[in-house]
Amino acid sequence: MKFYCAPKTVSIATAILLEETGLAYEAVKLDFAAAEQTKPDYRRINPKGRVPTLITERGSLTETGAILEYIAAQVPEMNLVPADPWDAAQMRAVMYYLAATFHVNHAHKVRGSRWADQQSSYQDMIAKVPETMGQSCAFVEENCALSPFAMGTDMTVADPWLFTICTWLDGDGVDITAYPRLAAHFEMMHARPSVAAVKELGIL
Repeated sequence: MKFYCAPKTVSIATAILLEETGLAYEAVKLDFAAAEQTKPDYRRINPKGRVPTLITERGSLTETGAILEYIAAQVPEMNLVPADPWDAAQMRAVMYYLAATFHVNHAHKVRGSRWADQQSSYQDMIAKVPETMGQSCAFVEENCALSPFAMGTDMTVADPWLFTICTWLDGDGVDITAYPRLAAHFEMMHARPSVAAVKELGIL
């Protein structure tokens, strides 16, 4: 598989899961500073002009949640998606929160042009980020198992995604140590060989 990614982006989550599973892949790093994600060649692969994109034998796959679940399905023996329907739904509820709320809170700092046109609006959104990211940390702290993984004793596809978002907290003005259970999850994930491999890849 070919995996399109970029440093410091949510594509880190996909890279971690690829390393966890041991699946073969070729990483292609895009230079966001040079706007490579907007070029016609990449737009043909991913019309959204974003990362991650995973090229499989059946074509291009986009969106972090879809990609993570696809990867998990290639290694069913690892049980990265719970077999029990209720447990799987609970995991997806966490993932949708990461996508629709936690990540979006962060994006208001760096992608304000998605929501507004005035510079004053950008500054207002940026100023709000520490508060909203802190609120999301508190939600995860209070509502996820984090024992030690997001959903309990076993890793799921939610864990690389949660870890990735937490790598942005310091830059967003949030002290993760104020949320000790979330901080423990972050440190636990940070120590995994998969994360070391992603550091070597140069996107973390």
